[in-house]
Amino acid sequence: QVQLVESGGGLVQAGGFLRLSCAASGRTFSRYAMGWFRQAPGKEREFVAAISWSGRSIYYAESVKGRFTISRDNAKNTVYLQMNSLKPEDTAVYYCATGRATTDNRRGYDSWGQGTQVTVSS
Repeated sequence: QVQLVESGGGLVQAGGFLRLSCAASGRTFSRYAMGWFRQAPGKEREFVAAISWSGRSIYYAESVKGRFTISRDNAKNTVYLQMNSLKPEDTAVYYCATGRATTDNRRGYDSWGQGTQVTVSS
């Protein structure tokens, strides 16, 4: 059983930045893809970014492309989401997830963290 713990969320002004981290334990981190999703109040959980086990394949939602960067450190069992030029519409709970496929589909991930709140003020 894998455990995922997100951290790094908080309150930031528009135009600011945050770096989210997701620490994994319980299975071989380096064999699995990792993804970030987010869910705003009253909205469906949506894809943000994904990275393959090797880090060679990376995908982003159009809404964050050019502003967010996903990366991973397999030696530390951690995946990161660097978020720059934040906008109020980025406000959401951010979740990391792990699975076998590098995909934007929630069904491709079998384990999820508890989420971390990101609030961007205008």
